[in-house]
Amino acid sequence: MRIGAHVSTAGGVDKAIDRALEMGAEAVQIFASAPQSWRRREFSAEEVEAFRARAQAEGIGPNYIHGPYLVNLASPDPTLVAKSVEALVTDMELCHRLGMKGVIFHLGSHKKVGLEQVFPRLIESLLQVLERTPADTWLVLENSAGMGDAVGSRFAELGRIVRAAGHERIRVCLDTQHMFAAGYDVRTREGLEAAMEEFDREVGLERLVAVHANDSKCPLAGGVDRHENIGQGYIGNEGFLNILSHPAFRDLPFLLEVPGSDGSGPDRPNVEALKALRSVALGA
Repeated sequence: MRIGAHVSTAGGVDKAIDRALEMGAEAVQIFASAPQSWRRREFSAEEVEAFRARAQAEGIGPNYIHGPYLVNLASPDPTLVAKSVEALVTDMELCHRLGMKGVIFHLGSHKKVGLEQVFPRLIESLLQVLERTPADTWLVLENSAGMGDAVGSRFAELGRIVRAAGHERIRVCLDTQHMFAAGYDVRTREGLEAAMEEFDREVGLERLVAVHANDSKCPLAGGVDRHENIGQGYIGNEGFLNILSHPAFRDLPFLLEVPGSDGSGPDRPNVEALKALRSVALGA
């Protein structure tokens, strides 16, 4: 189990490793470009090689790219879907170059037309991305918090998508705050056991490759995507002890996406808090 964090690539993608080391993170997640833009950044061969070398030398990983927030494969607008496919293909290619595991992304929203209407194009788009990208990269679906018409807040919905695509390179990342906001009570052993039994039945635990570790600013089943620092939200330290001690998560990277103590994102206090909870949960 590795405790990692989303970090900035300002100044060069290899600087992500410096920032990880500064906060004590053991794995990283990055944006390949500005998350609210379709423009994808060009990375030089030199900085890509520097990232790979530094990540290996410092033992940082497994590492991931987070896709742009604009991506919406569930949109009824074919132009938006096409842009989303291109953005994911570009990020997957970069993922391969950087030696990262995969691209984690939000499936998007059907914009009130209903999942049934957009489902065929959604599956076609997933397969198109996979067909056009290197075989050593994963396309990682992230569960949603259930806001509006967002797809993937329920495990049955994620499982239906995974089965329909039928591709072995499709994986899943579970966000703890999104799970909680969607009504899965990860705070209690009973609630977490029920959630993970459902996940295994609907999706398959073998598909689970990463965790977004975030406390929640909204209460259980609040349906709102609002992250909080570890131990300061409705999940709390006891909830994270429960999650970290569950065997389904034992070998996965936990990637922080919290606001941080000063509002600038994941930081050393949050990394240390989660590491301390890991030590207690695993008896280390």
